[in-house]
Amino acid sequence: MKKIIVPVDFSEESEFALEAAAMLAKKNGAEILALHMLEISNAVLTKADGIKQIETIYFLRLAEKKFEEFLDKDYLKNIKVTPIVKQFKVFSEVNDIAIETGADLIVMGSQGASGIKEILVGSNTEKVVRHSEVPVLVIKHNPILMEFENVVFACDFTEESIEQYIRAKDMVEKLEATMHLVYVNLPGSKFKSSAEIEKQVASFLRKADGGIEKMHEVNYVNDYTIEKGILNFSNLIGADLIAVATHGRKGIAHFFEGSISEDIANHSTLPVMTFKM
Repeated sequence: MKKIIVPVDFSEESEFALEAAAMLAKKNGAEILALHMLEISNAVLTKADGIKQIETIYFLRLAEKKFEEFLDKDYLKNIKVTPIVKQFKVFSEVNDIAIETGADLIVMGSQGASGIKEILVGSNTEKVVRHSEVPVLVIKHNPILMEFENVVFACDFTEESIEQYIRAKDMVEKLEATMHLVYVNLPGSKFKSSAEIEKQVASFLRKADGGIEKMHEVNYVNDYTIEKGILNFSNLIGADLIAVATHGRKGIAHFFEGSISEDIANHSTLPVMTFKM
């Protein structure tokens, strides 16, 4: 792990993310790319009249100064921190910057969201999770300890999930943690018998790992929703981190179908890491 991006909006949640990234950076010798996105478009800067341009530039400089002060933290000492300021808040841009800089991970803080606010607006973190091709680590509270010992990776063991499983396994190895694989079996039309699940898991592991040695490490959970199954299992084993694959649904498909990974990122009290399919 060489580069970690932390989007900063000066909130308490983004400071949690910055501190969590600092702990990971120290452990891995990584650089932190602190990203602040101003809500000022190039159109405003170039087309506004003289007085408006002066006001805009003043607020731009003020935000840059505030950003510099925000990064003046004891826990960032001896860590290479590169500030990046973008002038317009477009959440797909976070993914673009991650790809351009070769970042390994995006770390974000989140309060989560619920109810009508979650359906109509969602959180900034949710939008980044939906767009990002780079793994996103979502932090919910002050990271007192960032020693991830037990990581739950929720998987449907379909062929489409192989790449995300391999990436998650690689990340867990970098974190020097233990991965707990979990499959959530649902009632109704999606229910599978034990024999059907084991056949699917065996086929998956042969393609992903070249063998079925990890068959005994897969945990089968029965619950009413995938989200509940993952959260309940994570609490049961005392997990430190939940890792899930996301389809990155957008627009009308996202509205009607939702996204399990986004729901978990919103509702889990544990840190959540997402891998886009």
